[in-house]
Formats: sequence, structure tokens, C-alpha cells
Amino acid sequence: MPSGDGREAGAERGPRPEADTAPRPGAGPPPSFQEMWRELLPVGRNEDSGGYRRYAWNGADADCRAWFRAQAETRGLTYEVDRNGNQWAWLGDPLAGDAVVTGSHLDSVPDGGAFDGPLGVVSSFAALDELRRRGAEFVRPLAISNFGDEEGARFGLACVGSRLAAGQLTAEAAHLLRDGDGITLPQAMEAAGYDPEAIGPDPERLARIGAFVELHVEQGRALGLTGDPVGIASAIWPHGRWRFDFRGEANHAGTTRLADRRDPMLTYAETVLAARREAELAGAVATFGKVAVEPNGVNAIPSLVRGWLDSRAADQAALDAVVTGVERAAREHAGRAGIDLDVVRESFTPVVEFEHALRDELGRILKGRGGDADGRPVPVLGTGAGHDAGILSASVPTAMLFVRNPTGISHSPAEHAAEDDCAAGVAALADVLEGLACS
Repeated sequence: MPSGDGREAGAERGPRPEADTAPRPGAGPPPSFQEMWRELLPVGRNEDSGGYRRYAWNGADADCRAWFRAQAETRGLTYEVDRNGNQWAWLGDPLAGDAVVTGSHLDSVPDGGAFDGPLGVVSSFAALDELRRRGAEFVRPLAISNFGDEEGARFGLACVGSRLAAGQLTAEAAHLLRDGDGITLPQAMEAAGYDPEAIGPDPERLARIGAFVELHVEQGRALGLTGDPVGIASAIWPHGRWRFDFRGEANHAGTTRLADRRDPMLTYAETVLAARREAELAGAVATFGKVAVEPNGVNAIPSLVRGWLDSRAADQAALDAVVTGVERAAREHAGRAGIDLDVVRESFTPVVEFEHALRDELGRILKGRGGDADGRPVPVLGTGAGHDAGILSASVPTAMLFVRNPTGISHSPAEHAAEDDCAAGVAALADVLEGLACS
């Protein structure tokens, strides 16, 4: 896994509001969506792969955080960092309560695309700018957020910032997280200028939020099939990660007879194929996308193959059927080959049904304000991808907007959304925020 190196310019050790709630005199208009996008585009981009390596608490993450702070201050918003390293930009009194919050995340998966996360943050600032151009009068506080370590690329657990805030990850468990170089989460936070002893549940802050709306690029192609630029999320599929440890016997690749081998790689390979079969039978998805091998030599039979299964399904019964079937197949193959097997569930998130009242309100706002050119209702669709909105839904009314991704490709440099669709997403988010936070 990637490790971290770098400190956010001006990073504070804990929350600290820092700005007025009016635009800075003489500062001129804030940067447009396109200008913000161009500023972020090179940050953390790998020249060889073309993908992004913005991992929690590394140098690219610090640059993204500095960019977020600059956007907040350019617009005269009150900037603060909470106890878990999540960033906030406030219009109005942060302590008033019943706030409307929007935003997403700026970190990435290894060699991920440009849109997953950043589209939601950039669109949030652009939507606020649009509301100011409209002369909207806010009757509820508004905040834009950047939740830290959403992808889990460095420490292996997704949505660390929102999980900590919602009390779904304890400080004690977070302190045990390590990256591939053995650096702990507290060490990484300390190196980036933050206080790891401050992390933990933040119920007072969440209690001041009346609604959270996250805009995100669609990580599928349902909108591409319907022809709609924007959709509303209905639910997040239940999903989890399981680690399979296959233990055999290391030996010489050139001198050990096939009949004498206890090769865990073969059992792992059979398990990968079983995952595909079980997912097809259940109408779900299952992926072994990460593997570690010991001793990892070209001319050595492995002693250990460790693979991580990611599985997701539309309902809990289907997910249980997939994981049970994969483990059953793995144990059958392991037993025949003399391989020892351990299976550990590393994370799990049950189905998240976004609050129906808020979801319906988004549909009403968008239909009533031309969210769809021909008057059709905005499509409502489920997703197999996890999001901070899903984590926060247990504590705060949450909803999501999706922007069309024509190919459906995500977590890849090929991830894309057309400029017109991004503009439609900004307009839809502005309409929603006006309907929720303005008179």
C-alpha cells in the first residue's frame, strides 16, 4: 500500500474557524468550475499511468487540502478542520444547527480517475457561486465538506473520516491501522500536522446538520442507457471486504515434483473462478482485486497467497449467498490440496436506504425546476459503490445526485463525464441547495 509524505500548508491541530462569511473585498469573482477543475487536474497525477495517487495524509493529499482551503477563503467562507481531519467551508453560523451540507472527497484509489470524489467538491463550490449569482437568500447555514480518506487506498479501510465522525470506527481501532510500509494512521496524521489523539466520534457536529447531499459521478452506466445527465440515488448495495489466507509450503519451482507440491496459488486461482460463478448465479458482483504472495519469487512455490474479495449485491441475501459460496468452494479446493485457509471479514456495510422524504424532495425540486428538459421525473437508481453519504445516513438525513458517466468506467484513468453533463450536475445541485437552504 502507498505511504505518506507531506504536510498541508498551514495545517492546524484541530478545528479552527478562520474566515468571514462574505466574499473578500476586491478579490474579484471566484474561479469558475473549469478553472477549479484545471487547478486540481495535475495534483497527484502519475505521469506513467495517467491515474491519480492521492492517498490519505500524503503530499498530494496535502495539496488537495490546501486547494480546498483556498477555495473557501476566496469565497469568504468560514474554514475549519474537524477533529478527524475532515474539512469544512461554512456560509452562515456553523453552530446554528439545521445546516444543509454538500461535498464529497478529494482522495483517490491507486491510479484512479479524476472525477470520483473531486467532481462533488468542485461542483459544490460552483453551485454556491451559482446561488450567489441568482441572489438566493439563505435561511439555513450551508457548508461544503471534504471528507478524508474516503477511498481507503492507504490504510485499507474506506470512509475513515466519516466513519470516525459517525462513531462507526473507534479511535482505538483507527490507531491500529497501518499502511503497506508499516506507518500507522497516527504517525501519518502527525507527519501531516494533525493531532491523532483528537480523533473520535463527533455527534455534536453531526447533530447540527439537517441534510447532507453528495454529488458524485455515476460509477456505472445506467444514466448512459436512459439518456439522462443527472440521477438521484435510491440506495447503496450492501458490500464488504474479506481476506482469504491460503497457506501452503514454500519449495523450489524447478526441482519439486507436481505431485509433491502444496501450492496455495492453485487454490487461490480456483477461488477467483468460484467468485465469478457465484456472483453470476446471485446477480451480484465479486472481485479479487488485490493479492499478496510470499515469498514472491519467480522460482519459488509460494508459502502464502493472500487475496482480498470485494463483493456487493442488491440485497443482503444475495450478498450472503455469494460470500458463503466462495468460501465453501475455497475450503473444498484447499482441503483436497492440503492447503490451510483462514477467512477474515475486514469490513462490511449493510444496505443503505437514503431517507425517502429527502430523496423525494430532491425529485420534486428537480422536476419542478426543469431538472429534466422534457418534464420526465429524474431517474432514481441504486449503486454498488460506497460513499460518505452512506456512512453518514445513520446519523444525518442524506441523499445523492449522480452525474452521467457515458462508459460506466470508474476507479480508472478512463473515468469521464462530459462538460455539459458536469454543468447539468452543478445546476441540479444548485437547485437542490436553493430548495433546501433558501427562502
